[in-house]
Amino acid sequence: MSGNRLVDYLDHIAQAAQQACNYVEGMDRRTFLADRRTQQATILNIIVIGEVATRLLQGHVAFVERHPQIPWRSMKGMRNRIAHGYFDINLDVVWETVQTALPELLGQISAIRADAATWPDDDSK
Repeated sequence: MSGNRLVDYLDHIAQAAQQACNYVEGMDRRTFLADRRTQQATILNIIVIGEVATRLLQGHVAFVERHPQIPWRSMKGMRNRIAHGYFDINLDVVWETVQTALPELLGQISAIRADAATWPDDDSK
């Protein structure tokens, strides 16, 4: 994989996080909990984030280890919990994630993007 692919992955995470944040913009918790369409759109983006994090954990181990401030395993774990237990999704956790964790993640991804752009092509070690 090339360094550009790593940047692409980070951009996918940032885009999904931004979309999820945009979906709930101007909403309060009660409105979110009553809006199934927004819930599903938000959840889909959280799944995308977790899927990309999984790919990074598998294919870019050195880069992931260099940036332990990013909750890579938590993103993967949340994706797995949602994907494998869809009917048991805790919407309060989804709400908190989109209110606090995703805005923080956007800043973190932005901060490491330049490092990804100069990362060596072969990160399989």
